[in-house]
Amino acid sequence: MCGRFSLTTRLDALLPRLRGPLPEGLPEHYAPRIQVRPGEPVLLQRQEHGRLAVGLALWGLVPEWSKDPLARGRPINARCETVAEKPFFRGPWRHRRALLPADGFYEWQQRTDPATGKAWKQPWLFRRRDGAPFWLGGLWDRWCGPDGGELESCVVLTTAPNDLLRRVHDRMPVVIPQGLEEAWLEATDGPGLRALEPLMGPWDPAAWEAVKLEPETLRTARSASGEPLSAGGAYPIAMPSTSLPNPPLTSKDVGGSAAFGANSGSRQLPSAATGLGPSPTGRPEGAFQTVQLDLLEGPGV
Repeated sequence: MCGRFSLTTRLDALLPRLRGPLPEGLPEHYAPRIQVRPGEPVLLQRQEHGRLAVGLALWGLVPEWSKDPLARGRPINARCETVAEKPFFRGPWRHRRALLPADGFYEWQQRTDPATGKAWKQPWLFRRRDGAPFWLGGLWDRWCGPDGGELESCVVLTTAPNDLLRRVHDRMPVVIPQGLEEAWLEATDGPGLRALEPLMGPWDPAAWEAVKLEPETLRTARSASGEPLSAGGAYPIAMPSTSLPNPPLTSKDVGGSAAFGANSGSRQLPSAATGLGPSPTGRPEGAFQTVQLDLLEGPGV
């Protein structure tokens, strides 16, 4: 599964990759984020009515046919092998594919302390060696409430792991190659959809690296200014009249996808941006204490 990703690239470096109108106020509210979490607003590239546009959506899919967005868990991942069959994802797969910009994603490896037998999870960050952003393959949908309110939400597609990830996790996010953005987003059906299936297979890890993180790193990540990183997301987003849940990530399976529950309280998303100081490379400075390890060459982990 993919339950966290990063987008630490500055907006000026990201803009050349984005196509179409930007969400209102994005330049003022955009801020790099070390962790993007389920339930937060995410930036996405999409095509609607034949036009490319950049949008904001909550990570956790609410299908357009849902009577109540709080009635059940909202999937954050969808398995590419079954996305054309599951009721949650059939419509978005045909008509509302998306691209989510990212420059890293996290996976947690199940480990056991040989001395105590206690189980724990080792966090890993996967990113391109050159630090460039890339596209996560996703789907989006628009839910319309009886009062006329709208909620746009999304899900990240997952696939079988490549050689770099196999020893850490049994799933990884779909990554769409640069140059195939319009082919991925174009409205199509039947043979056209089947032609997209190879894009969702395990991608070549040659240009990627795995970064082994200290177990407490993601819990204590701080911005360059020293302030704790907000868990609320960086962008303002229009919300329906009913507030949405702020539950913890669980292993619940909804239609073959990771999801988080809908019965753990609620909150309104903040509109203030969380700022991270820019660095010459476009990444926040001092964000992680890490040990780099190439899983393709190193010993068993």
